[in-house]
Amino acid sequence: MYSQLKRKEKIKSGLKLERRRGGTVQGPELLTVQTLSSSLFRVVLKMNKGGGMKKMKYVLVTGGVVSGLGKGVTASSIGVLLKACGLRVTSIKIDPYLNTDAGTMSPFEHGEVYVLDDGGEAVIDKERRGDYLGKTVQVVPHITDAIQEWIERVAMIPVDGQPGPADVCVIELGGTIGDIESMPFTEALGQFSYRVGAGNFCLIHVSLVPVLSAVGEQKSKPTQHSVRGLRSLGLTPNILACRSTLALEENVKQKLSQFCHVPVRIAIVGKYTGLSDSYLSLLKALLHASVSLRKKLVVDWVPASDIEDETAKENPDAYKAAWKLLQGADGVLVPGGFGDRGVEGKILAAKYARENRIPFLGICLGMQIAVIEFARSILGLQDANSTEFDPDTKSPCVIFMPEGSKTHFGGTMRLGSRRTYFQVMDCKSAKLYGNRGFVDERHRHRYEVNPDMVSTLEDAGLSFTGKDETGQRMEIVELPNHPYYIGTQFHPEFKSRPGKPSALFLGLIAAACGQLDSLLHAHKIPNGMAKKVSLYQNGNATKFAKIPADGIYSNCNGVHA
Repeated sequence: MYSQLKRKEKIKSGLKLERRRGGTVQGPELLTVQTLSSSLFRVVLKMNKGGGMKKMKYVLVTGGVVSGLGKGVTASSIGVLLKACGLRVTSIKIDPYLNTDAGTMSPFEHGEVYVLDDGGEAVIDKERRGDYLGKTVQVVPHITDAIQEWIERVAMIPVDGQPGPADVCVIELGGTIGDIESMPFTEALGQFSYRVGAGNFCLIHVSLVPVLSAVGEQKSKPTQHSVRGLRSLGLTPNILACRSTLALEENVKQKLSQFCHVPVRIAIVGKYTGLSDSYLSLLKALLHASVSLRKKLVVDWVPASDIEDETAKENPDAYKAAWKLLQGADGVLVPGGFGDRGVEGKILAAKYARENRIPFLGICLGMQIAVIEFARSILGLQDANSTEFDPDTKSPCVIFMPEGSKTHFGGTMRLGSRRTYFQVMDCKSAKLYGNRGFVDERHRHRYEVNPDMVSTLEDAGLSFTGKDETGQRMEIVELPNHPYYIGTQFHPEFKSRPGKPSALFLGLIAAACGQLDSLLHAHKIPNGMAKKVSLYQNGNATKFAKIPADGIYSNCNGVHA
């Protein structure tokens, strides 16, 4: 079986080839710089921050429907973009043929035989050497194991002159999904994806969306059949790169993403993750938003205390499992709560989302810990805290409400609907709420951001985009240069409804699946035009898909006291 390596030279030429050949790469996840930063990069850049050695990340590019769609150009373009982000990249080209020498392959059928320094290699050398000791050599497991071992070994060979393996290996699988000759390789790569783990493997499927000249209609059925065949072989695409002579229509994108079951993973980092009813309104708000955007929601419960350093010492397995869930998330939600258990874990989750540009939504206490984390990491105030958890802190970012009672806790919280006024209109929260001057949302809290520290925090880059009528109570906080990093003192989940999802939950899901820009653009109102409020009270009314009411997939951990 002949497998040819195409690495540095192909990566360098990728973008130039794309311009020369023309055509468009379109799909539910459009293969552009913007999409890669919001989709592929989330898979690729999630190195094991929970501890342990950094693992190789693999990006597999497959093709469907017909050959010649540009798998090589797609793979090499990805390599160029990843290198531009400072990652070390290597590439492997696998041609599923029995030729052991490229010299026996006809250029009329396969095009130019491209020669590199390391040449070609046969993956069945073990059989020639007698390593199987007379056993019957079978496709499974012998050939598939040999393919996986070959991929892992070759991926570790540096190609840039630097010591040590690269960060990412881009694998291009030749042929078309469904071809008989490709079967051993697709089977091997299906096993390989489980072997290296979902957080270290990303599959991009290049497919065709033909346009019938008679009616000018784009047909999604070939891609649907191709993805069905791919999934039957144990591989599920993370990104579809669909080629067409015209830009894909929105209904075609929606049909493909819905059929292909592209999931959106949201990690809820909280104290009460053992009982989902503790966060029932949050779950429903996430579901309302995902249904509106026609995305399948997967919720991962991350016990906040499990990602703390103390757990790494006492229960390393729980620590690694919690960090694995957090690092595999497309979005992070930190809900409210009371008491100091798990607070440091929530702060770590906010830090991870901020530093890795993962969409983040903090609610009530979640907003407060986002402010505390920013003060510690950016302002260098290592003792920054809430007086709820450290009454003697020298850097009180969060304080007890002046009108509250510290002796009588019953009935002393700030409860019910309160009005928040937007301080700037050019921010994500204001746009998601329909560019209104204010919004009414429900509250439930005793502590709030210390107004004496607001100017210092804002000078460092934090933006308090929403305040109460006095201007002294912080209601919404954002990081302007982050894809989506928003905290609210109020609870937007309480007013979310089917067909009328909460604006900020809608933004979180949209950001998690790379659709935030289009969502914000839909809310854009030209300067000088009067705004007619024809939305609902807390967000954008969007037509939603008909999917089962229980279309939420939850991986719930055990009960944690």
